[in-house]
Amino acid sequence: MALDDKERELVKDVVLTHAHLDHIAGLPLFLDDQFSTISEPLRIHASSEVIEVLERDVFNWSVYPRFSELRNHVGPVVEYRSFDVASILRIGSVEILPVAVNHKVPCSGFVISENGHSIAITGDTAEMESYWETVNGRTDLSALLIECAFPDELSDLAENSHHLTPSALARELAKFRLSHCPVFVINIKPAYRERVIDQISRSGLDQVSILEIGREYYF
Repeated sequence: MALDDKERELVKDVVLTHAHLDHIAGLPLFLDDQFSTISEPLRIHASSEVIEVLERDVFNWSVYPRFSELRNHVGPVVEYRSFDVASILRIGSVEILPVAVNHKVPCSGFVISENGHSIAITGDTAEMESYWETVNGRTDLSALLIECAFPDELSDLAENSHHLTPSALARELAKFRLSHCPVFVINIKPAYRERVIDQISRSGLDQVSILEIGREYYF
């Protein structure tokens, strides 16, 4: 949704963590806007569970057209490519390793690598173990992007919906052994953004920054 027209034309692949609406909302509108100009199928990379949800609950003709059944003047406009956790997928020069995280629905975080550098992204998650085993074993990690959705006073809601709060974030980062690696917080719920940021700033997590909306980052 944040891309301009020229940037949209460059998008050939989309990789999904899970099928919750705030993580897929831009996809139907993107396909609608680009339908007539797509010169090759948009490759949607996701787990088989996420693809099933998309086809059953979103692209089902009732909510939105099933683009996997449609063609423009060039040919098909969508191609699903399922991935398995712990199996590397390659998109051009980029390698993406899906890693299971702890959310309310099947959800993947990723370790994304190119040119000898990697970043790790959790997507939505609560407390984790195997994810930390994976990222702690990396020698090329340039950044960790981790969620923190709710403030501490909504810890019950966070626990029930499998999200982190600043206190839970601190407990998770105690498992992260790469002390040299910068950490960026993502996926803060907009209604609680300032409260979450304030609580993180008072938590003593020196290596943690808030990922800034609209800023370009290079790792």
